[in-house]
Amino acid sequence: MQENFRQLRAQQIDRMVEPLRSITLPRPPKGWIRALREAMGVSSGELAQRLHANRSLAPQQERAEVDDRITLRSLRACGDALDCDLVYAFVPRSATVEETIAARARAAASHVIRRVEHSMTLEDQASSNLDLAIKAATRRVRPPRT
Repeated sequence: MQENFRQLRAQQIDRMVEPLRSITLPRPPKGWIRALREAMGVSSGELAQRLHANRSLAPQQERAEVDDRITLRSLRACGDALDCDLVYAFVPRSATVEETIAARARAAASHVIRRVEHSMTLEDQASSNLDLAIKAATRRVRPPRT
């Protein structure tokens, strides 16, 4: 039952992120906060005022974004101050969540089998089909879908 729930949740996430797969949106070199602020003609002092903070906060937030140190809370606050919504999601690099899980299972199984294969080779007892052994170990790590 728990496996069915996990599979259902994975399918739901796949449907949710599908519209995002084709989007490649690089962050502007100086960050979204600064790019939007400048495009809207908002000074850093005005942004700080909209954030109800002292003047130094806006440039600090802009640097923190570029340095990947900014929090989601701060990004959301800056977005609100610029009348923008923060859009946040993880999109699996594989086509589906299930494929990501399968790839991780294959990698784990491959690691174990190759370590064992090395020892077996040293003892002159190596397996004749390494790929078959990895597939079998993958099924043990991750049971087949039902």
